[in-house]
Amino acid sequence: MATDVTIPALGESITEATVGEWLKKPGDAVAVDEPIVSLETDKVAVEVPSPVAGVMGEQLFKVGETVNVGALLARIESGAGAPAVAPAPTPAVVQEPKAAIAARVSEAAVQAVTAPTSVSRLTSTLGDGPTATIAVAPSAAPVHAEYEAIAPAVRRLLGDYNLDPASITGTGLDGRLTKDDVLAGIEAGTAKVIGTEKPDIAGALSASTATPARREERIRLTRLRQTIAKRLKEAQNTAAMLTTFNDVDMTAVMAARTKYKDLFEKKHGVRLGFMSFFAKAVVLALRDVPSVNAMIDGDEIIFRDYVDLGIAVSSPGGLVVPVLKDADTLSFAAIEKAIGDFGRRARDGKLAVADMAGGTFTITNGGVFGSLMSTPILNTPQSGVLGMHRIEDRPVVRDGQIVVRPMMYLALSYDHRLVDGREAVTFLVAVKDAIEDPARLLIDL
Repeated sequence: MATDVTIPALGESITEATVGEWLKKPGDAVAVDEPIVSLETDKVAVEVPSPVAGVMGEQLFKVGETVNVGALLARIESGAGAPAVAPAPTPAVVQEPKAAIAARVSEAAVQAVTAPTSVSRLTSTLGDGPTATIAVAPSAAPVHAEYEAIAPAVRRLLGDYNLDPASITGTGLDGRLTKDDVLAGIEAGTAKVIGTEKPDIAGALSASTATPARREERIRLTRLRQTIAKRLKEAQNTAAMLTTFNDVDMTAVMAARTKYKDLFEKKHGVRLGFMSFFAKAVVLALRDVPSVNAMIDGDEIIFRDYVDLGIAVSSPGGLVVPVLKDADTLSFAAIEKAIGDFGRRARDGKLAVADMAGGTFTITNGGVFGSLMSTPILNTPQSGVLGMHRIEDRPVVRDGQIVVRPMMYLALSYDHRLVDGREAVTFLVAVKDAIEDPARLLIDL
C-alpha cells in the first residue's frame, strides 16, 4: 500500500515551488516526519517530511521542476508492500596481472585530476596470487552509499577530480558536503583520490605537464535568488531611491555594552549586541518621522502606528529578511533573543515563510562582512532601509581637540516620492543622537 505525499501549503500568496533536492532515493527507508525532499520557494527552502514510515517509492518530479501547492509529489510504500529495489548491474570482470592493475590504477588517479571527464573509475582488489580482479564501472563519477545525498553541483566536482567524499569533512547542514568543503580539501591536500592509498592531489597536479583545461559550470538560479534579483530590480524601477549618510560615534554604546554584557547575559541568557541598540534607536526615530515607516499604495499613503522591523541576515541561499513583529513593544532582551534565533534558523535553512511576511522598515548590517560604506536598496514596498557598517577608529574633533574614536558610517536609503530630504536627514540624526547618548533610549527622547 502506498501513501501519497503532496505539496503542503507554503505560505500566503505562494502557489508554487521548485524541487531543489531529493533527500531520499527510491528504495531508501523513510521514518515518520523524516524529510524526503527540499523545495525552494520565492522566500525560503522548505523540507517536506514523510507522513508515514516506509520505503521511498515513486518520485513524480525531477530536481529543477516547478510544482504547484497540492500536487502529488511522491509515494511512500509501506514496509510489507514496498517494491524490491532492483540490484545494480554487475560490472564486467576481467583478469589482469597485478602489476598491470597497479599501473592502471595509478594512471587513473593522475588522469582523474588532469583530465577527469575522460577517465572511467577503476576499483581493484589485489590478492596474493599473480592475478587480481578489476571492475570497470560505466560511470566516471565515484559511487558511494552516501553519494546520492550530496548536492548535484558538489557531486559533479567530486566526480571531476575522482575524489572520495568520505575523506572530506562536511560543514553544511547535517554535515553535508559543500563545494567550499571540496575545494578546501583539494587546496589542503587532504582530499583523497579514489584508487590511491595516499591523498596526493597537489603532487598529481604538479606532476602533470599538460595545461589544465579551463572549465565553466552552469548552475540554474535558485528560486530564492531569482526572487531577490526580481525584487531588487523592481525597487530600482519603481521607487525614487536616494541615500543620505552620517557617521556615529560608538564610544557610549560600546562602553555600555562592555559594562553590562555579563550581567545582561546572566539574567536573560543571551548576549548583548549592538543590533538591539540600533533597533531601539530606529523605533524612536520612526515615531518622530512617521513617513519613513509609511508606504505608497496606488495614489494613497499608508501610515502605521506600529513597527515591524526587518533584520537582514545571510543564509546559504542568499540574503533573507525575517521580520521582528511589533519591535516598538519589545525589550532589549526580547530583541536580542529574536535576532539570535533568526540568525541560527537562517544558517540552518529553517526560517518559515511567516517569519518574513510584512515588515515596515529594514536594518541591514554590512559591517559584519567588513563594509565601510554602501547604499542599501529598498525592500519594497517599504520606504526606508538603514545600512550599518564596520566600526573603525578614526580621528575626529571633540571640544577643539583631535581624538581617536570608534566611528561607524550610517546610510539611509529612502523613497523620495514619499520621504523628503529634510525628513530623511532628521531621521538619521535621531538615530545618531540615540546611539551617541543611549540614555535617550530609556527616557524616550
